[in-house]
Amino acid sequence: MGSKKNNNLKWDKLDNTAQIFPVIAREGMSNVYRLSAVLKEDIKPEALQKALDKILPFFDVFNSMMKKGIFWYYFEENKRRAPRVTEESDYPCQFINPYKNNNYLFKVTYYKNRINLEVFHALTDGNGAYGFLKELTYQYLRNITPELEGKVKDSLGVETSLDQEDSYLNNYKKKEKKAYKTRKSIIIKGNKFQTSCMGIVHGIMSVEDIKKVAKEYGVTINQYIVGAYTWAIYTSYLKKKTSKKPIVTAVPVNLRPYFDSDTNKNFFVVVSAVFEPKKEDYTFEEVLSITTDSLKEQVTKENLEKLFSYNVSNEMNVMLRAVPLVLKKMAMKQVYNASAKANTTTVTNLGILKTSDPYSDYIDRFQAILSMSKGQNMKITVCSYKDTLVLTFSSCLKDSHIQKAFFRKLTEDGIDVTVETNGVYY
Repeated sequence: MGSKKNNNLKWDKLDNTAQIFPVIAREGMSNVYRLSAVLKEDIKPEALQKALDKILPFFDVFNSMMKKGIFWYYFEENKRRAPRVTEESDYPCQFINPYKNNNYLFKVTYYKNRINLEVFHALTDGNGAYGFLKELTYQYLRNITPELEGKVKDSLGVETSLDQEDSYLNNYKKKEKKAYKTRKSIIIKGNKFQTSCMGIVHGIMSVEDIKKVAKEYGVTINQYIVGAYTWAIYTSYLKKKTSKKPIVTAVPVNLRPYFDSDTNKNFFVVVSAVFEPKKEDYTFEEVLSITTDSLKEQVTKENLEKLFSYNVSNEMNVMLRAVPLVLKKMAMKQVYNASAKANTTTVTNLGILKTSDPYSDYIDRFQAILSMSKGQNMKITVCSYKDTLVLTFSSCLKDSHIQKAFFRKLTEDGIDVTVETNGVYY
């Protein structure tokens, strides 16, 4: 690592969660997610490129490339020009080959009135990416909107964090060892699309509508979505039959509010909503109650701290630190493969996304897409903006019965849903 000092390039460690992603990433399991801003007018590509060129140098997390050391991967400042903005021409969340992308680990594309930011998960999580997408969108709007001149400063917003702390390490507390649960869950199987193809279904609804329904059931919006999704899998995939394996929904939890962090890096843990179909013919209320209780037990500051502290303790173990990367990779792959079988699917909710005035007048909504991972052939992402909630299914399976059952349940509960797809199911 001595050479880095000679060429004056900044370098940085990968955070605790990021270390797994370069080990498991490949074509077909890209560990890339997409966050999109849908504007009210079609995108002007030159202005978007200009915006990216301008804001990228401020964000060290994005302005970097990944290198392989003897013991760990690490990030180094990327001195190359920003990646080229292109019109979307492929399925979302494809593997990002850094050599074809000026060594960057993110991409910006556009389609009609939509700006897409695709990010390799080693860089940051959805909350970290949102700060970058928001500033990219603001800068783009300043570039194309003369009437914004004088109303806003041509600089980053005061609320935008450039913090790069490793919040896992800073909040780590030594805990007793806790083994990973490797109990196998139900895996949703079926005929798959070809490797790079993914079926996308957006359900667009009013935040107030879904909030009202969730309140009637005595749960939060997120708990309602997880319950309705589990119900859709139970009724349309299991056909209400019993199963020795549970339906397990992985639910990432943003740790920033719990630990007063504003980091641009990954800072989340995953909890699980577990439903064991021990008998036939559960009611929806029963399924919702079981999944909600399962989540409530786990989403406490103490438990969240326990979850990431176990991982950090492995990273800080002096013996393990001295193990060469090539051997660490083999061990990490084994741990990942075992834990991957413990989840059926994922629901990730980015919560309520906010923008500043006067930019809000030009933005219609935000939406997000997750790529597939081992054992998980279908996932849900949720974004709320103003009164619009966009719930997005991504799936590599040709069958769409679960998605239909899910939206049918929402409609039965009185939620008005507009459905958009990327057309692969037709």
